[in-house]
Amino acid sequence: MVYAFRVRALGIDYGRRRIGLALSDPTGMLARPWKTITATGAPARVAAALAAEIDALVSEADGLSTIALGYPRRLSGEANEQTRAVEAIAEQLRTLVRVPIVLQDERLSSQEAERLLARREKDWRKRKPLLDAASAAVILQDYLDSRSSHTPIPSKDEDL
Repeated sequence: MVYAFRVRALGIDYGRRRIGLALSDPTGMLARPWKTITATGAPARVAAALAAEIDALVSEADGLSTIALGYPRRLSGEANEQTRAVEAIAEQLRTLVRVPIVLQDERLSSQEAERLLARREKDWRKRKPLLDAASAAVILQDYLDSRSSHTPIPSKDEDL
């Protein structure tokens, strides 16, 4: 019996000004930066823009199985200034999309993304526009890695 994942996951690094997005490959093993969108307008408008992106991904052949939304906390684990904003956007998204949303610890994700980008690009000015999507990829990869002990699902061509 061959086991394979047939749908992707989306990672979101939600910020006040920019929102980084990352996608997994169809196997759900590897995350990669996708794009950055601007967070303009009221939270309801931002949630609607994210929901439109999510709906477009769901309708593609590879689909979308899960959303890993970066959950900001202090190093101690306590809430910070951004925690409530992420909780609010998660609640709004849950009313707009059917894809499950998981809050994924994002502590130190921006630092990790910066370190990874610095390996390829020495000029910080060229790295800056890539940072949000790279942070989303770090968040998504952490989520995917945390699921590594899960049971694979059979491909559509296999019997259970």
